[in-house]
Amino acid sequence: MRFGIVGAGTIARTHAAALRASDRASLSAVAGGRGAAELAATEGARHHADAAALIEDPDVDAVILCTPSGVRRDYAVAAAEHGKHVLVEKPIEVDLVRAQAIVAACERHGVALGVVFQSRFKPHPAAVRAALERGALGAPVLSSMAVKWHRPAAYYADTPWRGTRAIDGGGALINQAIHYVDLLLWFGGDVRRVHAVAANRLHRGIEVEDTVVAHLEFEHGGLGVLEATTATHPGSPRRIELHGTEGTIVLLDDEVHEWALRDGTPAPDRDVAAATAFAAASHVMSEHRWHRHQIEDFVDAVREHRPPRVDGREGLRSLALVLAVYASARTGRTVDVAGA
Repeated sequence: MRFGIVGAGTIARTHAAALRASDRASLSAVAGGRGAAELAATEGARHHADAAALIEDPDVDAVILCTPSGVRRDYAVAAAEHGKHVLVEKPIEVDLVRAQAIVAACERHGVALGVVFQSRFKPHPAAVRAALERGALGAPVLSSMAVKWHRPAAYYADTPWRGTRAIDGGGALINQAIHYVDLLLWFGGDVRRVHAVAANRLHRGIEVEDTVVAHLEFEHGGLGVLEATTATHPGSPRRIELHGTEGTIVLLDDEVHEWALRDGTPAPDRDVAAATAFAAASHVMSEHRWHRHQIEDFVDAVREHRPPRVDGREGLRSLALVLAVYASARTGRTVDVAGA
């Protein structure tokens, strides 16, 4: 399958590397602002001056959107209207109505839509999901996620759309922590309501939060806690804890840290090559292996006439929860999660 990438930032380069490593996909074209021509030349792809030209390119079968989060709707809808499959970086958008318009356009025009949450394709999160599906944890009691990272001032200053309400949609939660929001929902099911508090503790130059804490009430009756920040030094590994009546599972940076199940099921083997190490807490990730796995699932989904494993409606779930957390922090009230 021939892909075109719209955008040329760090994550676009990760996708380019993933496509280069795949035997089921290739990079045909790149469009975007600064760096797009260089990326195209490096990868041996065609460079387009704008996204519209790339979307109209007959040598492009699918479009990967690596643009800033809050401008994805129009590109995705245009791609769908031209019969191109659409793979969108996280989050799918920053506004639920705009995100729903992407889903509707892709369904209306019969093209595949995927949202990039590559952690679902790693072996240990997949093993956790399988354990939960067979009921190994028993009834859910308490679930929590924490993304406590550090981002220097230059991270925001060098890329002006970061930390803005209109284009980034928010701060630490929607940009950095949304991968673990997605995993928490994948493991624990939908959240019914939230109560949250947010603050800006370090990055005074941005419009949005760099720290947020929320209490969660899941549809299954269990409770949860969400923590996200980019203001802690030097930063810590991402963490998810799942506690049930029959056991406990803890993930650190997508690797099993604790696996204690009453039924005695052994923990999955450690995948040394997949370990992300502590550097993930303080540096933007560029490892592309799991992006390649997700891209190849997307290609297979098109060929097999099935939805991708992380489709547009899955992408709506994490966005809906994030927006509910923001609404609660803004109003000081408990907020129902849209769609729950």
